[in-house]
Amino acid sequence: MHLPKVLIINQPFNTNTGGGITLSNLFARWDRDKLAVACSGYLLNAEMDPTLCNNYYQLGSKERKWIFPFNLFGRKYYSGPININDSVNNKDKVVVKKSKLRVKLIMDYMLPIFDYIGLSHFQAKTRLSTEFCNWIDNFKPDILYIQSETREDILFGIELCDFLKLPMVFHMMDDWPTSVGVKGPMKNFWKSKIDKEFRLLLDRADLLMGISDYMAQEYKKRYGKKFVTFHNPINLDFWKKEQRDTYQLPQSPILLYAGRIGLGIDKSLKNIAEAIKKINSGLHTDIKFMIQAQDKPIWTKNYENVEHREFVRYEGLPAVFSEADFLILPYDFSVESLSYIRYSMPTKAPEYMASGTPIIIFAPKDTALVQYAEKHNWAAVVTDNSIDVLAEKIKELFLDESLREQIAKTAKNIAKKRHSSKLVGKEFQQMILTVAEKNENKKIATL
Repeated sequence: MHLPKVLIINQPFNTNTGGGITLSNLFARWDRDKLAVACSGYLLNAEMDPTLCNNYYQLGSKERKWIFPFNLFGRKYYSGPININDSVNNKDKVVVKKSKLRVKLIMDYMLPIFDYIGLSHFQAKTRLSTEFCNWIDNFKPDILYIQSETREDILFGIELCDFLKLPMVFHMMDDWPTSVGVKGPMKNFWKSKIDKEFRLLLDRADLLMGISDYMAQEYKKRYGKKFVTFHNPINLDFWKKEQRDTYQLPQSPILLYAGRIGLGIDKSLKNIAEAIKKINSGLHTDIKFMIQAQDKPIWTKNYENVEHREFVRYEGLPAVFSEADFLILPYDFSVESLSYIRYSMPTKAPEYMASGTPIIIFAPKDTALVQYAEKHNWAAVVTDNSIDVLAEKIKELFLDESLREQIAKTAKNIAKKRHSSKLVGKEFQQMILTVAEKNENKKIATL
């Protein structure tokens, strides 16, 4: 099969972000020399995976210009090609270790203020540079694959499409446009403006992809366009190596959460800790709540039953997930968060399914995650933001081995039927190939 050359915009291949993992699994069947990535320097980190692609262009200070006062503290990134394996020459080009304090100050304090007053929507602009255009000419892409998370991404995507005049595939990961225009004196202005600009980008796409069926349904109504669902597929052989197949519980069972901390998820994690504390007190058990995250939440010191574990490398996740006795997928229940996550599908969901460990979902009912789990019965679902209700569901699973086994086996079957990277990757590959072939036919017809 003659695969087209794909230029990927705004998402690097890595093993420590949901987007990077999903991208890696979707393009796992591609030829390495037919993939190239262009993205801003703040997206590049030490966990980048060069095995699938090592042709990168870092969009730096020659392409990304900050307005005042952002230019006073915006980091100056190198602009140009990057070889991930070349650590010597990359030393002054790639900032793989970002300052945690700097990132925290910007994300927790500065950006919320700028978001509120509307400055964040034009704080920087990415433009085509001569060096970037030369790099594209050398690669000679056949097709564009674009993701976006900001207005800056939208405008750059439009400029790139109009310049290259190549067929474009657009893939939406989260419904971030819904969170635009929620707060601030300029909210209505920015909501309307970004909506119009986003529609212009969608108009340029030859194929639109969403992260869930629920998103596809909503976007058909909202934008009047067909979106095809593609979320994270998994390598079943990789996960089967450590797959759980026994469901008796040890003396101190472990309920594991693996993922990010913050953005409201803290409250749900605290409720999980309280629910387990309640069960342990009532049944005289010793269930442990293990939080696997980059940083240890401060509040965990108040709970004897909560333990923290740092992130492990992706290669170690099958063992970690299968050694746990329960896996939990929590969402934030706030109205603001729900508008962002409603149509999303966690990267971990298929990975949890393949692990063979019974899954608990603690999330609002009106979400793609809950809809999917309830439709196929691959998890125990709690949609009430209640410690008591959650405790009862965990207790039910704790006391019923046959229920734990039933949920886990159903999840494994769903992972096999619907999330195998061999099956999903082939379908993904064929859809992009079809777009490229249609473009070739158009060229021939005009000759």
